[in-house]
Amino acid sequence: MKYMKIGKSGIQASVLSLGAWSIGGGNWWKNTEDDLSIETVHRALDMGINLIDTAPIYGIGHSEEIIGKAIEGRRSQVVLSTKATFDWDTGKGRYCYDVDGHKMYVAHGYDDIIKDCENSLKRLKTDYIDIYYTHNPAKDTSMYPVEETVRALMDLKKSGKIRAIGSSNVQISHIEEYLACGCQIDIIQRKYSMLERSVEADILPLCQKYGMSFHAYSPLERGLLTGGISKDYVVPAGDARDGQPWWKPEKMPYAIDFVEGLKDLCEKYQCSRLALAIAFLRSTGDYINVICGAHKPEQIEADIPAADVVLHSEDVEELRRRITALEKIFD
Repeated sequence: MKYMKIGKSGIQASVLSLGAWSIGGGNWWKNTEDDLSIETVHRALDMGINLIDTAPIYGIGHSEEIIGKAIEGRRSQVVLSTKATFDWDTGKGRYCYDVDGHKMYVAHGYDDIIKDCENSLKRLKTDYIDIYYTHNPAKDTSMYPVEETVRALMDLKKSGKIRAIGSSNVQISHIEEYLACGCQIDIIQRKYSMLERSVEADILPLCQKYGMSFHAYSPLERGLLTGGISKDYVVPAGDARDGQPWWKPEKMPYAIDFVEGLKDLCEKYQCSRLALAIAFLRSTGDYINVICGAHKPEQIEADIPAADVVLHSEDVEELRRRITALEKIFD
């Protein structure tokens, strides 16, 4: 396994992370088993992945609870990231949607951030979190001034309850507002895959400018880029892939043809389509960390080889040419 620094924090993390969204189960991920999830965490640690990414909303606290159980006795081996701002059934903040029978709210106030952190620490059975994200930006900064959100994060850092600050699902304006308040952001988390490259235009250059790492989620488009999806597959209603652009019936067949067409490059690098998709993201720069979602040991085992695949520049350009050709079909 290869390792990298997270921003300017001094934290050393594996270049691949274990994403624990599916470990939360619930309606989004219905086929999870807690015992297998714990085995998955142990297997990831044994194979060199030390960064585990979770959040309270994943399974309404369940993902954090399972991660807490899995890392008991191994906390010193783990770089743990989780998130603030989502809570359920509180009636406080902005209502978002229902999840598994609970009403989800978003709040970015000082007390809200502190409370969220304390709740996560309890579920994770730890006294510190390595990377603490705001899961999303505040939509109403008159109700939740950025200064108050930043003050909470910096107070948590000063107290030793978090080691580094991250921002998830943000735009450039949000990042600059945080920085203007004196907040050291060490990592930005956004979606990034072969089929979703919008961050290349603005977010990635900003990360490079300020020395921040980038945490890429959904690098496989929720399984579409693995090569294991057939054209007759129907996404179940309420599934985590339901409504995702490339999983829609009018787009999915073209995406599958694109993935099948990667055979030549997979043969050249003696790697899976999965590994090729991850290596493509890593080719962008050594500040890119890729989240690999898994809730079964064999899933994380399949991801591990991707850390060692290094693509030649001409093949990166060839991949970009093919991706652009696919995108133009729907322009």
